[in-house]
Amino acid sequence: MAHSLARSLARLLAVTFVLVTLSLPAMAQDKATLISDSIQITGDTRLIADGNVEVFFKGRRLSAERIVYDQSTDRLEIVGPIVLTEDSGDVLILASQAELAADLSEGILTSARLVLNRQLQLAANRITTVAGRETTLEQVVASSCKVCEGSPTPLWEIRASRVVHDQEQRQIYFDNAQFRLAGVPVFYIPRLRMPDPTLDRATGFLMPSIRTTSDLGTGIKVPYFVVLGKSADLTFEPYITARNSQTLGLRYRQAFATGQIEVNGAITRDDLMPGDTRGYLFVDGKFNLPMNFGLTIKGQTVTDPAYLLDYGIANLDRLDSRIEASRTRRNEHISARIISFQTLRDGEDNTTIPSIIADLTFHRRFSLGPLGGEGGLRLQTHNHYRSSTNPLDGADSDDIADGRDMGRISARIDWRRSFFLPMGIEATVLGEATADAYTVAQDALFEQQTTRTHGSAGVELRWPWLKVGSSGATHVIEPVVQLIWSSSDAESLPNEDSVLVEFDEGNLFSLDRFPGSDAVERGPRANLGISWTRHDPAGWTMGATLGRVYREADLGQFGPGSGLDGQRSDWLAAVNFDLANGIAITARVVMDDDLDLTKGEARLALNGTRMALATSVIWAVADPLENRPDPTQEVTFDARRKLTGNWTGKVSGRYDFVADQGTVAGLGLEFLNECVRLDVSLSRRFTSSTSVTPTTDFALSLDLVGFGSGVTGGPARTCRQ
Repeated sequence: MAHSLARSLARLLAVTFVLVTLSLPAMAQDKATLISDSIQITGDTRLIADGNVEVFFKGRRLSAERIVYDQSTDRLEIVGPIVLTEDSGDVLILASQAELAADLSEGILTSARLVLNRQLQLAANRITTVAGRETTLEQVVASSCKVCEGSPTPLWEIRASRVVHDQEQRQIYFDNAQFRLAGVPVFYIPRLRMPDPTLDRATGFLMPSIRTTSDLGTGIKVPYFVVLGKSADLTFEPYITARNSQTLGLRYRQAFATGQIEVNGAITRDDLMPGDTRGYLFVDGKFNLPMNFGLTIKGQTVTDPAYLLDYGIANLDRLDSRIEASRTRRNEHISARIISFQTLRDGEDNTTIPSIIADLTFHRRFSLGPLGGEGGLRLQTHNHYRSSTNPLDGADSDDIADGRDMGRISARIDWRRSFFLPMGIEATVLGEATADAYTVAQDALFEQQTTRTHGSAGVELRWPWLKVGSSGATHVIEPVVQLIWSSSDAESLPNEDSVLVEFDEGNLFSLDRFPGSDAVERGPRANLGISWTRHDPAGWTMGATLGRVYREADLGQFGPGSGLDGQRSDWLAAVNFDLANGIAITARVVMDDDLDLTKGEARLALNGTRMALATSVIWAVADPLENRPDPTQEVTFDARRKLTGNWTGKVSGRYDFVADQGTVAGLGLEFLNECVRLDVSLSRRFTSSTSVTPTTDFALSLDLVGFGSGVTGGPARTCRQ
């Protein structure tokens, strides 16, 4: 008798856990804890747990009023209310009563509710399990929205006469489905199949979106997702607008053992360019190669300059296609790449810009042993090709021969060593030497082959002063003097990669401020500066830098827009704040002795719990040498503000002070709760050119949380008592 009771109790505990998980086979060796007001055995085959029954198993708790196990029929009866919860409090299943076979091959739950993946709830009059695989629900209401007693209508729901949940395929089938918003029927579908929330990828339609523009009118996108296997998928996205535009978008993704690739593209026929087939193609791939090398593949092409803006795909003025293999390790960098450019800018011709570029770079840092300090070696080759064959500067008047092709081999070696002098002064000896060999073709102004050697040497003195205030804040003041000697000999070489020169706190104490290799900074000079940094115990920091460059002679290397022209450079002043509450501010100005601004910029970033803001201001004088014939004076901003727990407002824009008009502006409103995300946006592009016109764009998208949208739910609805 005792032995039979022990077996019956163990079987009961195992089968009870199987019931509440609805899918796992019985495992008698699993251990559970059963608590109830009373336990009875009748007829040697029937075990009854009655009154406040609770079963605890692996972090889950089943509560019921009564559990009966009949060994002779191998049936299990549970009288509710039945509630299965996890330690976190999440409810997995609710039912009024249940009758199941011990092995769960069949069974019935009455007035039950299933919760799948803590998102989707399916409430039914009756739930029947068949063969341990399919669960059939009758008279079903499905939703991921929270339902309150005083307001039982969810924000959205799907009502169906019958629902079948295939647990093996992880699919949900609806018969006679009706989709409702706030209780109002929106549309009817005789048969609907959707993946359950536990399935990441399944063939079928995705949520549609609506887009309206002043050029194309109102249109709808209806994506269709196709699973091609465990590692590949394809998405079709038809897009039809009211103004006779038909587009078929495609996205292909595939993962490999060593990387992944993604292809995006579209083909279009519209009335904006009647009779022409328009489209674009973007390819992105990343792969791991032997010896820790990485391979990057990027391809971009478009049929016409306006297409990407017309269809809201990307805001690009040049397309960059490349294939690159690289490896970066401690003290070493190796890369090889081939790049192709396609310009979308007005006034630029693809035949006169470097359309194909090939680079090879080897960079190595090393210790110099007895000599001390650290040395570096960089070897580099560069080649670029233009399809034009004109050896003179044509109609674009950019002072570059339209057909100039160029090749370069460069070698650079550098060295620096630091040591300390009395009174805490840090002294550094530094220098570098470069050698370049150029081959120039199809240019009437430059020799076909030429070489250049250049060297620089210098001494740097830093004297940091440290003070800790009474509040615990640390102040560091550091004056720096850097004396540089380099040759003043000029060379006749084309300069294509060093036209845009920045003067900031990052290169104030650099041997060479040109960004590329075509130009080198020449002549003796002194770089002077001082910086102050404050570290506060509260977690915020503040820094400021002031500096200037003095030259022995003005060699005419820099344009007026750089701030480095003349025998004395403009003053550089920079400041930065990094506050503990998520606010970061950086600003720098370059100004002359009369405090007239040459160049200035400021950035503000705020990342708070309720508000995020990113804004920048740039101000630069005109400089033909930097291909900037007009001044640049512009402000941009992008802000998000949480209006309530569920509503978020968005605003963005850009204003051109020189043109005295906005270039782009946007407004948006997003609603997100536990079961739905609604995103509405309105944007306007004010600029025009020969290829694009000012356009207004309106977009609307709706995602249902819990139906394979990939959207994470937001704050749940609050029920009023």
